[in-house]
Amino acid sequence: MLSRANINHNVLNAKLHKKEADIVTEAGNPGVVTIATNMAGRGTDIKLSKDVISSGGLAIIGTERHDSRRVDRQLRGRSGRQGDPGSSQFYVSFEDNLMRLFGQDRVSNIMDRMGLKDGENIQHPMVTKSIERAQKKVEENNFGIRKRLLEYDDVMNSQRNIIYTLRKNALEGDRLQIDITNIMFDTVEEIVIQNKNSNDFKNFEFELITTFSMTSPISENVFLESNEDDLIKSLYEELNTFYTNKKELNRTIALPIIKNVYENKSNSYKRIVVPFTDGKKVINIVTDLKKSYESNGKNLIDDFEKNISLAIIDEKWKNHLRKMDDLKQSVQLAVHEQKDPLLIYKFEAYELFKSMIHLLNKELLSFLFKSNLPDNQGNIKDASSGNLKNNDYQTTKQESLNSDELAERARRIGAGASNQKVETVTREIPKIGRNEKVEIRNSTSGELKSMKFKQAEKLLQSGEWEINS
Repeated sequence: MLSRANINHNVLNAKLHKKEADIVTEAGNPGVVTIATNMAGRGTDIKLSKDVISSGGLAIIGTERHDSRRVDRQLRGRSGRQGDPGSSQFYVSFEDNLMRLFGQDRVSNIMDRMGLKDGENIQHPMVTKSIERAQKKVEENNFGIRKRLLEYDDVMNSQRNIIYTLRKNALEGDRLQIDITNIMFDTVEEIVIQNKNSNDFKNFEFELITTFSMTSPISENVFLESNEDDLIKSLYEELNTFYTNKKELNRTIALPIIKNVYENKSNSYKRIVVPFTDGKKVINIVTDLKKSYESNGKNLIDDFEKNISLAIIDEKWKNHLRKMDDLKQSVQLAVHEQKDPLLIYKFEAYELFKSMIHLLNKELLSFLFKSNLPDNQGNIKDASSGNLKNNDYQTTKQESLNSDELAERARRIGAGASNQKVETVTREIPKIGRNEKVEIRNSTSGELKSMKFKQAEKLLQSGEWEINS
């Protein structure tokens, strides 16, 4: 419209941020018209020339009233800055969003009864008050939305503080040993209480093997006759000794390899990569070669604990965040049952977090107790090579897809699978019932155990046990 009227003007918006200083400099000259978005030029003073000051200063013309009074005040504040003269005038149409959504009909009917025509200028105080009431309603609504979001975020924040404290301890390494000790004690306590209540010694044995990869140091008679506190104390001390010996064994195995790599003059390694595996997952541990050599391998074991803790904490936390996002959406349906979604969200979030911490503790201890160092020097690499991969703890593209993308991928896979030839799988051995007794054998020690197949399944999945033919 200004171009058609041959009025020279400048446009100040986010696209022209490089020319912002030049545009603002010219805005204070006589006869200059500057069109600006409601956020453009904030934090920059418009310096007025003497002619402009004598003519009344900068004139602000607003083409609408905004949802927030704060934005209107910011626009008005472009004039009259630091004692400069200035004026402001805002124009509103009954067809603007603010007037259309709040009270247009009532005010329009009054104006019609007063005989005002379309396009006529209205400066009645009732219109101004109507606009302010509408703005107040929008601000109250926005405040309610922000307050509700904050209440939801408070739930996440309490969980975030716990996880970030664990993560910080793992990064710095000062309190990591205390955290591992606490996790070990909590897990022992949970296993003992759960199985002692049902006097299930077989399941007690089974959980010790699957979690810590060690046979029960407590006999069945002692388990049945002792109280919970004595069992927890006894088992905790045994596990603590077992873990200390395990670390010392790994250090002893690693030391000759570290010495060989460090003392080999042809190597110029500063940091090396050592893969640790529990038989299923492989996690690459990066450690300082010189520090590991000077500490007789202790630095490698410390870095091993740090890296394992960080990898498992990050993995479990990422999965938990996805579940929390899904939960936040699903609880909104509780409104239809006349229940408070926030209350249900708090209860469900607590249960999810408790479950996640339980899995995190068990998986962390399981890897620490089961993992072993490589038995040959060829597995140790230079950390600067860049070819580092942790088999199960590396973020993939699939993990970062949202629900719509995952659904679309599932549909494509389903459509492709329908075109593939269906292959019939023939069972080579007879099916074993879940309650049938089977005899399993430890492939390393040759130890034999007899138990129900449903209890033996997890042992068979670990790869250390097999059905005895």
